[in-house]
Amino acid sequence: MTDDPPVRPIAILMPGDMGHAVGRELAAHGYDVITCLAGRSARTRDLAAAAGMGDAGDLEDVVAEAGLILSILPPASALDQAERVAAAMTATGATPCYVDCNAVSPDTARRVGEVITGAGAPFLDGGIVGPAPGKAAPPRFYVSGADTGPMAALDGKGIAVKPIGAEVGRASGLKMCYAALTKGTWTLQTAILMCAEVLGLAEDLRDEFRFSQADTYAAMEARLPRLPADSGRWVGEMEEIVATFAAAGVTPDFHRGAAEIFRLLAETPFAAETRETIDTDRTLEESVRVYSRQIRR
Repeated sequence: MTDDPPVRPIAILMPGDMGHAVGRELAAHGYDVITCLAGRSARTRDLAAAAGMGDAGDLEDVVAEAGLILSILPPASALDQAERVAAAMTATGATPCYVDCNAVSPDTARRVGEVITGAGAPFLDGGIVGPAPGKAAPPRFYVSGADTGPMAALDGKGIAVKPIGAEVGRASGLKMCYAALTKGTWTLQTAILMCAEVLGLAEDLRDEFRFSQADTYAAMEARLPRLPADSGRWVGEMEEIVATFAAAGVTPDFHRGAAEIFRLLAETPFAAETRETIDTDRTLEESVRVYSRQIRR
C-alpha cells in the first residue's frame, strides 16, 4: 500500500466543528477534500473555506467525484443523510466507500449500513473518540467492517485510525460506551451543582469539593460552563446511548437523565454560543446560577 494520497477526493459530510478540522488535516497531508455546501449556514461555509475544502456542488456531484465519504454530523441526522447519499448513488451509479463516523448506537449503525450497501456501496462503521484535530492528541477513529483498508490508509494523517473487527456495530458500540462516561459524567456533575444551588448549598459544596475533590472540581470549572454550546446536538447522542444500553440489557436510565440535562442547557441563553464565541471568562458559579434558573422556568 502506498502512502500517496488517492487520485479521487475524500468527501466530508458535513464540515462542522469536527468535520472541518478533519478535512483541514487531510488537506494538509496532500488529500483533495470536498464537501457539499448546498443549503448550509454561513458558519459552515466559513469553516469549510478555512479548512481548504472544496464545494463539489450537490450530493450527486459529491458522490460522483469522491472515492471515500466520511459522514460526520449530529447523530439524529445520520440515517437521513445516508438515505440521501444512497439516493445520489442510485442516481449516478457511483458507489464510493461510505464511513458513518457519527455517535450512534450499533443498531443505528447497522441500519445506516443497510441503506448504503443497498445502494451497492461498501460501508464502514466508525466512532470518533477525542477532540477535533489540532487541539490535543489526534482523535481516534475506531472502524469496523469487512474491509477497513480505505480508512486505515488515513492513519497518521492528522487522525489515528484503529480497526477493531469485521462486525458493523463494534466501532459505534465503543463510541457509545466512551461517551457514556465522558458526557454522562459532565451531566451528572451539572445536575449535582444545580441541586446544590436550588437548596442554597452551592458555596458550601464548592468549598468541600475544593478541599476533597480538587482535581475533579478544577475539571468541572473548565468544562461545565462550555456545555450549552454543544448541548442541543448532544441530546441525540444520549438517546443513542440509551438505545445501546437498553439493547445490552443494562439500565438506560442514567443517560435518559443525561439527555434531560442537555435539553435544559440547550434552553439557556448560553446555547446561542458557538465554539468560537463561548465566553471563556464565564465562571462555573455564574453558569450554574443560570442553569438553575432554567429549572424554575
